[in-house]
Amino acid sequence: MDTTSSGTVLFRNTMRIADGHLDGFRRAIAQAVAFAQEHGPQLMVEVFIDEERMPAHSFQLYRDSDAVRTHWRLSDPYIREVMEHCTVQHFEVFGEPDHDIVAALKTPGGESFPFTVSPRLAGFNRLAESGRG
Repeated sequence: MDTTSSGTVLFRNTMRIADGHLDGFRRAIAQAVAFAQEHGPQLMVEVFIDEERMPAHSFQLYRDSDAVRTHWRLSDPYIREVMEHCTVQHFEVFGEPDHDIVAALKTPGGESFPFTVSPRLAGFNRLAESGRG
């Protein structure tokens, strides 16, 4: 079994859905995830919503920083649509992305949001394995 490379990057985005925007958020997220599944470089995308308190959590796993750059280039219209319905409360980066990725997080669209970067210590994944029951 291979160990996950140190280039692996995991994003956790915690968003606050705006009042009255749940349906719009759901539509925009569904379109964004469908696009990412078809065209994006992500190894995994999962989105969760707490409808009672209205936060949403998005997890995205990337092979490396090049995959993050590709995602941002391809998905910009979808990201903008999602952001019409929410605000970023906190963004967590797990891994060691390139410096330009971290710099881009500091001022997306001219606005800053809180984020942290936690370097990888150890791990593995089985995403490339098939036939496991």
